[in-house]
Amino acid sequence: MADLFFESIEGEKKPYIESLRRLLKQFRYPFANGDHVGVKLHWGEKGNKSFLPPDYAREIIAWLMEKGAKPFIFDTTVLYSGGRRTAVDSLNTAASHGYTAEFLGCPLVIADGMDGKNIVSIPAGYKHFPTVQVGNIFDQAQGFVIFSHVKGHMVSLFGGAIKNISMGFASRAQKQRMHSDYHPVLSEKKCTRCGLCVEICPTKAATIHEPQYPKYDLEKCIGCAQCIAMCPEMALQIFWNSDMTVFQEKLVETAAAVWKIIQNKAVVINALLNITEECDCLPGKNHMIAKDMGFIGGYHPVRVDEESLKMTGTDIFEKTHPGIPWQRQFSYAREIGF
Repeated sequence: MADLFFESIEGEKKPYIESLRRLLKQFRYPFANGDHVGVKLHWGEKGNKSFLPPDYAREIIAWLMEKGAKPFIFDTTVLYSGGRRTAVDSLNTAASHGYTAEFLGCPLVIADGMDGKNIVSIPAGYKHFPTVQVGNIFDQAQGFVIFSHVKGHMVSLFGGAIKNISMGFASRAQKQRMHSDYHPVLSEKKCTRCGLCVEICPTKAATIHEPQYPKYDLEKCIGCAQCIAMCPEMALQIFWNSDMTVFQEKLVETAAAVWKIIQNKAVVINALLNITEECDCLPGKNHMIAKDMGFIGGYHPVRVDEESLKMTGTDIFEKTHPGIPWQRQFSYAREIGF
């Protein structure tokens, strides 16, 4: 594995700090003394039980500080309602999950600001996105660590470094552009008219008037899929307005545009731990679908994600999310030179 390295957690007890330390020692350190280095990670939605604990982030921060960097941890606000829609909500959720400045030894930053408006457009030049809109983090950091939790996802099959960059750097508007190709479709046979989809819809696109079933205003729907993910009866399914590959391509284009800017001073780490069938964006305890394996490190998100899937296998994700053309992420990345 040229420029890729793996450290197994076999024989080690949680948290697997020693294996992460071994991995960090293998990197060619790309940052200069005094560099502000942003660590991009996901601290989990409010109520989520399968997010990565903050111990690993603290180890990465300690590694950076030992070498003279000035690290911070960051994320961006999200489209949907819940514990990360605003900066205040997101930081409170982070703290409830143990991600605090006191524990980590560094600040936590919301890259797109208090209300999601601290944003900047960067050049992309691709067929879906001539430009990409992201949180204005580039003026705040001279380097980046992309630290990703590998797990399943209902639209991209899996979440790793590519998704962490694309959704994690993207502004709310850019997130909506990526999600704009699908909307929910209701199975009335399964629906119990509980009203949860109406309650959680961030744009009020879902409405219900007893004794009727919920209705969805597609003009207001932003495609965030929160209603689909949260429906207790699985009565909602994704309906694609276009080919399913379009979302995969948009995901890759957004990540590629960001990577053009950060690639010379960035490292990538995927954690093959707490591998669940769904994303950390969902509250509750997600079902584990594989044993803990270890950490994969490298210098390119596509290579690290490819190697991660070789190790986990894709069948564990395809059982839960069949029919997703996830391969398009990698073939399209090669087509556009990512």
